[in-house]
Amino acid sequence: MEKVPMTAAGFNRLQEELKNLKTVERPNVIKAIAEAREHGDLSENAEYHAARERQSFIEGRVLELEDKISRAEVIDPAKLSGDTVKFGATITLADEDTDEESTYQIVGQDESDIKNGFLSIQSPLARALIGKSVGDSVEVATPGGSKLYEVVKVVFR
Repeated sequence: MEKVPMTAAGFNRLQEELKNLKTVERPNVIKAIAEAREHGDLSENAEYHAARERQSFIEGRVLELEDKISRAEVIDPAKLSGDTVKFGATITLADEDTDEESTYQIVGQDESDIKNGFLSIQSPLARALIGKSVGDSVEVATPGGSKLYEVVKVVFR
């Protein structure tokens, strides 16, 4: 069983979503199914079919979240140190063509949000960065062609 790396914040978000699905969404969809059944003929009842579809989605998501939570390897970046890029590191990169700097934190797949600076450990950029140190150059294949970045700073917070 493969572990799923994630930060404590990401783990907490998954637990909150699971709790919400089990305590709020699941009971609501059960009520909606019961109400739709009262309307009679189920074969032509759009409300019933929509509620059943929603129930199917909720149950699938509950199973998925339970699986991820059970396999979670929670890593606290604040307890890490060093100048080598690893999971949880906040990295400042300089584009070697434009000298434009970008800052990203390497996080678990479910936590990624590139617009807010959270880079998935599964992404090509994160995989290229793992093991690199300050001053190293990294070449990453992108849809627009190959890009070169220099690791400017590595921080754990």
